[in-house]
Amino acid sequence: CTLKNKHLGLPREEQTKIRQKQGRAIYGVDMKIVDGDGKEQPWDGKAFGDLLVKGPWIVREYYKGEGGDPLVYQDGVGWFPTGDVATIDADGFMQITDRSKDVIKSGGEWISSIDIENIAVAHPAVAMAACIGVPHPKWDERPIVAVVKRPGAEVTREELLKFYEGKAVAKWQVPDDVVFVDAIPIGATGKLLKTKLREQLKDYRLPTA
Repeated sequence: CTLKNKHLGLPREEQTKIRQKQGRAIYGVDMKIVDGDGKEQPWDGKAFGDLLVKGPWIVREYYKGEGGDPLVYQDGVGWFPTGDVATIDADGFMQITDRSKDVIKSGGEWISSIDIENIAVAHPAVAMAACIGVPHPKWDERPIVAVVKRPGAEVTREELLKFYEGKAVAKWQVPDDVVFVDAIPIGATGKLLKTKLREQLKDYRLPTA
């Protein structure tokens, strides 16, 4: 995305972090993020929620009306739910952190599956990782991470969970378990097929549940 003038004096590393975001809304398009109850979240670059957009170029209905009304109405105004979870900073730069269907809702808080996966794949013994939520009697959902090891590499459940210490996630966001698998389903475009992974692990039960 394009930096604002005030960002040009920042260190290169800070500029890169901003450039890696998806950017600001174009003229005529409004966007906001809301929590699970529809409450608008602050533009502080930290709070995240479902990304809603509206504007003259934003879809208002499906072709031939199939699929029903796609809009979410707030105060009589229709917003299109993008299906993404995002943050927006004070300068209006938006960053997608997850897909709405993949975010893990634990004890009323949201956990980004992408953050969990990025840390896991940073471990030298991990070839691929996918984070999903599984039912928990107290917290509704808790995250687990499915991991494919690199050929010839070894890592234990305990070692991988310890690897999360000091990383960019809170202690309560750390996965409750690591499940080692031979393969993680991926689609033709290389995206993780979490629906198939959930089906693959449908009989899994949390050790902490």
